[in-house]
Parts: sequence; structure tokens; C-alpha cells
Amino acid sequence: MGIFSRKSESTPSNPAMAELGREFAIARRHGDRKTMRRIGREFSNSANGDADAASFQQGQDSYDAIPAIPRPRRNRRR
Repeated sequence: MGIFSRKSESTPSNPAMAELGREFAIARRHGDRKTMRRIGREFSNSANGDADAASFQQGQDSYDAIPAIPRPRRNRRR
């Protein structure tokens, strides 16, 4: 069992929405509000029901499962 292994490897019903969800999670982690708004508009215009919303959420969860790299300290003399 590794750090990144998952118990259930289910494929999303709509891979395009899953990719959009990953892009949204990346923008959220980096604090890019402009991209988050653009992806939100794109999702609301093209989503067709609960299956697309579940795929979008699954894409977000797949990126959020990867741990963030801690930022280095500014003062290294501690």
C-alpha cells in the first residue's frame, strides 16, 4: 500500500467533467480565482445532471488526494 493508493478505483462517467474538476482543484489550491470562476461558468453551462456533477466532484477529489508540498521556511536559521 502506497501513499497514493486508493481503495476504490472507479472511473468517472464523464472524463471531460472529471478533468474540469481537476483543473478547478488545481486553481483552488493555487488561489487562482479568475480560473475558478471561468471553470465554474463552464461547468454550469455544460453540466447535464447528477452524473456530470459526480464526475466533476470525483475529479476534484482525485487531485485533493495528492498532498500539498509544504512551503519552505523563510528564515532558515531556526
